[in-house]
Amino acid sequence: MRAVQKSLRIPQDTFKEIERIADESGRDFSSTTKDLLMEAIKMRRCPGVVFANGVSGRRARIAGSGLEVWEVISNYRNVNQDFQRLRRTYHWLTEQQLSAAIGYYVSYCDEIDRLIERNESWSKEKVVKKYPFLSRERV
Repeated sequence: MRAVQKSLRIPQDTFKEIERIADESGRDFSSTTKDLLMEAIKMRRCPGVVFANGVSGRRARIAGSGLEVWEVISNYRNVNQDFQRLRRTYHWLTEQQLSAAIGYYVSYCDEIDRLIERNESWSKEKVVKKYPFLSRERV
């Protein structure tokens, strides 16, 4: 994606907060700010979706649920995109929460497809190779 350089005036307290987030994550101010702006745009475009840190980074989640959007969309595919079956699968979520996940997928399908593909690529062998301590065969 082509970048555009712009000057931006932000309040001092906002600057300090972005700097704190950048320091904690070990990233530079510019890339941290860019990511925060993209998250804000995505949340504005897809109400009901928030971003949260997880074991593998920040991901889009359904607000109030802790579920990542890709998890719900993976199951949505598994039920042949039948919304009623999806509602039964996630009976504790509201229709609005499920619609938010689907709406996010419609807007950012490449992102969600990559996450689903990554998850589906795991096999028992791959897990043991990456995390040998999980193997039953101990030294």
